Amino acid sequence: MDAARLELCFLPATDLLAEYRRRALSPVEVVDAVLEQIDRLDPRLHAFITVTAEEARQQALEAEYAYAHGDRRPLLGVPVSIKDVTPVAGVRWTSGSLLWKDRIATEDAPIVERLRAAGAVIIGKTNTPELGWKGDSGNRLIGPTRNPWHLERTAGGSSGGAAAAVAAGMGPLAQGTDGAGSVRIPASFCGIVGFKPSFGLVPYYPPSAVELLAHVGPMARTVTDAALMLAVMAGPDPRDRNSLPDTGVDFTRLEDGIRGKRLLWLARVGEVPVEREVAEIARRATAAFEELGCLIDERTEPLEDPYPVLDVLWSSAMAAVHRDDYEQVRELLDPGRCQVIERGFGWRGVDVAWALAERSRYADRLRRQLEAYDFVLSPTTPVTAFAAGADHPGLIAGYPTTYLNWTPFTYPFNFTGQPAISVPAGFTSAGLPVGLQIVGRWRDDLGVLRAAYAFERLRPWRHVRPPIVSEGGTSR
Repeated sequence: MDAARLELCFLPATDLLAEYRRRALSPVEVVDAVLEQIDRLDPRLHAFITVTAEEARQQALEAEYAYAHGDRRPLLGVPVSIKDVTPVAGVRWTSGSLLWKDRIATEDAPIVERLRAAGAVIIGKTNTPELGWKGDSGNRLIGPTRNPWHLERTAGGSSGGAAAAVAAGMGPLAQGTDGAGSVRIPASFCGIVGFKPSFGLVPYYPPSAVELLAHVGPMARTVTDAALMLAVMAGPDPRDRNSLPDTGVDFTRLEDGIRGKRLLWLARVGEVPVEREVAEIARRATAAFEELGCLIDERTEPLEDPYPVLDVLWSSAMAAVHRDDYEQVRELLDPGRCQVIERGFGWRGVDVAWALAERSRYADRLRRQLEAYDFVLSPTTPVTAFAAGADHPGLIAGYPTTYLNWTPFTYPFNFTGQPAISVPAGFTSAGLPVGLQIVGRWRDDLGVLRAAYAFERLRPWRHVRPPIVSEGGTSR
């Protein structure tokens, strides 16, 4: 790929739109460059399960025609990828499973309808573990998504295909879902922006197996792009009974500063240790907020870890999917997920009822503990990207991990439904990205985006690219 076409692959959506509107750049030209980048890199990365090249080129032609007639829709001609747990009408919809390897979606999810209406060009379906069950995006269909910064490492999960695609220039925008960290984990591992909005702000349909924890959010290389995509996706839909009424908030108005805001640095949750370099890089990143005029307190004791509750809810939900057919389909399922399913079958109804009630009690306890603060800062994850294809890290500083207990900074805020974003904080000595998580107050999505935008302006990252991107380059 020549240098000029490669640059097109890394232009933010906001820049693409500006160039389209002044007729200095063509959506067809950009979509062709992105599809070439997918052809060039995805055989190594496995970010996509399905690429919709023919449909994308047709949509790009339609966008070019629309610009010629004065159309100014908010994402007109911008390439977007959709996670393969989310249906796109007429396109294969596998949910990362051999069970549904040939399924074709018959309708668009609400967010796909909105992205189409905004003029976005859908370039394909990104990789996910089976039903998004773990923090690595491996499955029995195409294997694991590999990290653009280091091909032997995971891109994270469960929105790992989305994160790898964005990081490697295979589209500026991607949709992810997040039930315990599945937008923020891969964003951290791949060095991009991943935003989990407030619970219900973006409608989730068809419903997740873990409905009361599940969020839909944007993934991008810049905060401004994430805000632009959120503005298109947000809003109520009758198909999601949990979706919130329209707030009337313009999520793209990011310029207001955050001077005088009170922040809490959260160094640890429960007993899970944090790798030394990760802790140091994320903690150093908080100095930017002091430069921005914020006050930062530090929590000396670990935050309460709700993992026992998460374990009941998650494993029972995975089991419920196969309540009536497990023995018939188990040979087609991910073996790691089978272990979780069998754990879920062991819970009693009273255990699940306890977990549902405790989820609410935990959210209330956390609300009370954090109500003095405008934002909470933490490492997004306690580790950098682990081995591609592994279900979880295995050990963190000698501490044994399970399928989800290793990501304790992310899932508490699925319990509370608070908005939370992961932004790039720096790199380890091995060249692996580290994410900083910014959590806002209940329904203060705009505040979180403004805080992330202010941080990005002081610590910009948009010109940093993984080594796989360079012509002839390979990742470590």
